[in-house]
Amino acid sequence: MPPATASRLRRELGDYFGLAIALGLLVLTFSLLTEHFFSPTNFRTIANQIPTAMLVATGMTLVLVLGQIDLSVGSVLAFSGAMLGVAITQWKWPLAIAVPAALGTGLACGLLNGAISIRWRLPTFIVTLGMLEITRGAAHAVTRSQTQYLGSSVGAIASTEFLGLSIPFLLALTIVAASHVLLTRTVFGRHAIAIGTNEEAARLSGIDPRPVKLAVFGGTGVLVALAAIIDTSRFESANPNAGLGLELQAIAAAVIGGTSLMGGRGSVITTFFGVLIIAVLNAGLAAVGARDEMKRLITGAVIIAAVIIDVYRQRPSRRP
Repeated sequence: MPPATASRLRRELGDYFGLAIALGLLVLTFSLLTEHFFSPTNFRTIANQIPTAMLVATGMTLVLVLGQIDLSVGSVLAFSGAMLGVAITQWKWPLAIAVPAALGTGLACGLLNGAISIRWRLPTFIVTLGMLEITRGAAHAVTRSQTQYLGSSVGAIASTEFLGLSIPFLLALTIVAASHVLLTRTVFGRHAIAIGTNEEAARLSGIDPRPVKLAVFGGTGVLVALAAIIDTSRFESANPNAGLGLELQAIAAAVIGGTSLMGGRGSVITTFFGVLIIAVLNAGLAAVGARDEMKRLITGAVIIAAVIIDVYRQRPSRRP
């Protein structure tokens, strides 16, 4: 095995091991503080609640690896869910047509984000900030700012289980695994990392960043729309206020997992650990009776600590 490959594998295993230890310490701490935290029922509940965050954070990781950002994911989720709700309740479309319509909504929003930033060379921070407002307004417009109640036929998507785990959770796990293979084992993934590391150098080496960026933003839109379908199914309703703050949660999960905000480095597997850490932290704080403001303070402190640790981890070691 080449030394560079061996070094990369050791670094990846070190990341996984460190995050697994952090997750284990959280579980141990809350298990000691509360009576019923360490139980299969509680762990299944946590697992079945996080598919939405898993899918959105996976898409956000791919965007961050490119050295870009997508602030519109929460609003795109609300708009996609709203389109699903309106298609079923007002337009009387069957679920088999409404679901592709919702996925198409997310895809269109993602492609529009990518196309605008590419065509006019605008920072994706600004473009997706604008899309955040557009899609949130569109979600309220199509629903007339009213929650669309869909019933148990849609709820069956999230309630179906296999071995105690919901189908959405197993689907999200599959997508995480596929995204990991895409990022680490394909030419597309290598091009994405190269673009995120140094876009100009990648261009000079013959890589065209435009189709890669467009594909990543479009794919992220589809993942967000899929998350919207799961979220809508879970609550059996489409809420135009859904997804508020979801972009920050996705970025936080990616950062805790070690994805660089500067681009060129990231892993959807470690982001998955980041999602689990945030979920366990929130569930544990709720179990011990922490107030909402305290939850925010602690979660924010964990995110800042993860960034500081990552800065030190990325510094080259000094040899005497």
